[in-house]
Amino acid sequence: MLIVTEEVCQRVVDRSSAFDAVEKVFGAMATGDAYNFPVIREAIGHADALYGFKSGFDRAGLTLGLKSGGYWPGNADRGLTNHQSTVFLFNPDTGQPSAMVGGNYLTALRTAAASSVSIKHLARKDAKVLGMVGAGHQSAFQMRAAAEQRDFDRVIGWNLHPEMLSRLEETANDIGLPFEAVDLDGLGAEADVIISITSSFDPILKRNQIRPGTHLACMGTDTRGKQEVEAELVVAAKVFTDEVAQSISIGECQHAFGSGLIAEADITDIGAVVNGTKPGRTSDDQITLFDGTGVGLQDLAVASAAVELAVKQGLAVSVEV
Repeated sequence: MLIVTEEVCQRVVDRSSAFDAVEKVFGAMATGDAYNFPVIREAIGHADALYGFKSGFDRAGLTLGLKSGGYWPGNADRGLTNHQSTVFLFNPDTGQPSAMVGGNYLTALRTAAASSVSIKHLARKDAKVLGMVGAGHQSAFQMRAAAEQRDFDRVIGWNLHPEMLSRLEETANDIGLPFEAVDLDGLGAEADVIISITSSFDPILKRNQIRPGTHLACMGTDTRGKQEVEAELVVAAKVFTDEVAQSISIGECQHAFGSGLIAEADITDIGAVVNGTKPGRTSDDQITLFDGTGVGLQDLAVASAAVELAVKQGLAVSVEV
């Protein structure tokens, strides 16, 4: 079995590799060549932690495995990231373990890659203003990935705790874009693309704040009860997702679907757009929304890429099991 550590993952996997892996697996999901297994996510009754598994099989890429991990809110006080995860890959022909891969950096990278895929395929070509809702650890990954898909000329941002906006400003400056802190009305009025990456359980963005032609990538809702935008905004948009089943159960669409405002048929797999079998944006004044719930196949795809790259560079450790 091969071991690829967190440090090695950061050395060998870049945004381009993650983007290619995620875009490809979305396409495989849309054709039925790759599928996710049911998600397990539970409070463990210790350290206020949430722990679970995401798993799946990509028949096209012959990638089988799972991501094990969760959220430990006290980790920041220990100098650790709150989200902790590890990916395990298995030989699909024999079931033997083939690799153990550090999952923290890859999780951030694959989440940003997913929103970046949505921007590539759904945002207006002339999008110039990137709006960020949320300024946590993941926001820097999101901004950097998004900036590679359109010729943005500035970034605007909002966060519930304004003192954290320095992360957005520093990231924007690092990639050569000016940054401005705005209120939510201003963000909706100016942004052509909006990425929301929060852990909110109450809607932040409202329908009347979003102008025609905006693309939204809602990346924070991955648990029952979470919500970043109001249901009326979901109804007003043409909606896409990584996986419809997760979108209506634990994703941003859960509220609109649960209220009977939208049906499963109203949501399109982003992989079908990647493959060219279904249309993406059909007009410049259409609001598009990508519900990025985070699927296990994303983790397996980037972990598989990490193993391949680590082996090529002689950085994977082989152990007997």
